[in-house]
Amino acid sequence: MPSARKEMLRFGIPLAVLMAGVIFIVLPNVPSTWFWLWVPVGALGFVLAFLLMFVLYFFRDPERLVPADESIIVSAADGLVVGIDEMEEPDFHLGPMIRVAVFLSVFDVHINRTPCEGTVKSTIYKAGQFLDVRHPQSSQLNECRSWWLETPHGDVAVRQIAGLIARRIVAWAGEGTPLQRGQRFGMIRFGSRTEVFLPVDCTVLVKIGDRVQGAATPIARWPG
Repeated sequence: MPSARKEMLRFGIPLAVLMAGVIFIVLPNVPSTWFWLWVPVGALGFVLAFLLMFVLYFFRDPERLVPADESIIVSAADGLVVGIDEMEEPDFHLGPMIRVAVFLSVFDVHINRTPCEGTVKSTIYKAGQFLDVRHPQSSQLNECRSWWLETPHGDVAVRQIAGLIARRIVAWAGEGTPLQRGQRFGMIRFGSRTEVFLPVDCTVLVKIGDRVQGAATPIARWPG
């Protein structure tokens, strides 16, 4: 399965090559009489080095300890809980479900993880806009990828929603893929929203304003 490391290399290698070229080739060869070029060339090298450090930071992929309690449903993403409501699941028409929405800033880990054990029955990609994911209509209008998970307890859906800065949803699993609770299945670049749709008889364990960690923070519990 692809990983955040491969995504990081797509951005990191070109930046590293450009930075090395500016700092170790261009800057040392600027003639001493062209002193007016030293500052802009040096500034360019600094900016490239900063961008490289940010890429390494953004694509970090820490290990997480999944709760041992099998009745626990974990967060699918790192970030801030911005919505908890009951609504009709919009993509697979699974009926009324509880939606738990998490906002991811550019400083959060952007790996998405499976909230519960299950098999991917279907996944749908929808093109759309790139509104700020805090916009009330972003969930309906923005580009997204949705996942339908068949679990021993019932159907669960997860939506990866692109945002104002996030312009690419990366999928690492496909239809028919069995996923363990807390397993990585994709990511969103570079700031986004992840929504989990749960059966209405689940007990929600978080509230709006809570910070959560993917695979580690309990967000709900199965009934019984």
